[in-house]
Amino acid sequence: MDEPAALADRFEAQRGRLRGIAYRMLGSLHEADDAVQETWLRLSRTAAGARGRRGPAPGSTDPDPVRAGPAPGSPEPAPDRPNPAPDHPEPVENLPEPVENLPAWLTTVVSRVCLDMLRTRGTRREDFVGGRIPDHIAAADAHTPEEEALLIESVGRALLVVLATLGPAERVAFVLHDSFAVPFDRIAAIVERSPVAAKKLASRARSKVRGTPAVPQADPARPQTDPAGHRRAVEAFLAAARGGDLGALLAVLAPDVVRRADPAVLPPGTAAEIQGAEAVARETVLLARNARHAAVLLLDGTPGIVVAPRGRLLLALTLTVRSGRVTSYEVVADPARLRDLTLALLPD
Repeated sequence: MDEPAALADRFEAQRGRLRGIAYRMLGSLHEADDAVQETWLRLSRTAAGARGRRGPAPGSTDPDPVRAGPAPGSPEPAPDRPNPAPDHPEPVENLPEPVENLPAWLTTVVSRVCLDMLRTRGTRREDFVGGRIPDHIAAADAHTPEEEALLIESVGRALLVVLATLGPAERVAFVLHDSFAVPFDRIAAIVERSPVAAKKLASRARSKVRGTPAVPQADPARPQTDPAGHRRAVEAFLAAARGGDLGALLAVLAPDVVRRADPAVLPPGTAAEIQGAEAVARETVLLARNARHAAVLLLDGTPGIVVAPRGRLLLALTLTVRSGRVTSYEVVADPARLRDLTLALLPD
């Protein structure tokens, strides 16, 4: 096999892992594919430059054996499950001199590309929250089932939403270390910090991702909240909403439950507040398609629900639970209010 084709095959063998890294860092399938493509182009240029310095390979009749075109193979396959890049791979022949460890080199390059992309867009929280809800929901519905499955299986909707709250260097350090077991000395070179500083970045990101559940405060005027019961009620509410199960919704809603919502999220003519289990349950059933894009997260330390098509936070539901039933919930859609929420994953 000639040298360029062999290098293309070796790159293709790493594609799934690279796409998985880029997707976790960027939260966008399109941008992840762009990052992988750019990584291939950089590898191609590096290989061409190395061959130019040492002359044509013996027996080569092509004066320009590497042409930086589209990355080999299709960009469609889902990323592999997280696997660390081997620090001591099997020997590979005919690699350009700077690329002694191809998986590690590719990991570094794709991570730097992603970091540049994150810095360019600023990873401002407002880039990932709010918007005109009907348009965004419709856009998400246009996603293919395969792409939606990719979102859920490769990362998880809840983690993707929380990752969007991290700064660029935090996100890169966290993804590389916690998802792909990249050592901190290599992460340090990518984020241009010392290994100690890179470790602190990942630790700070980890604390944000995991969060801290709120501790119920004693209030003699109200019954005490049961954290485990609150979580069960929220998960039951979401499961019933996803299934459009009116009976299950009525079972988890208190008879006098109140639903409040930001006006921007409601269809024209819909009241900003409705009361009563049957009215709330029937409305929830009508909006069941939004529940396909939902996940349970800690919202300011308390279990709640986010609706996040393509991993973009569009709505948050803050729920009040008493005696195992939802007594009220509010649908938050205003971007400023969404940005003020502290989001974190539920504890295992």
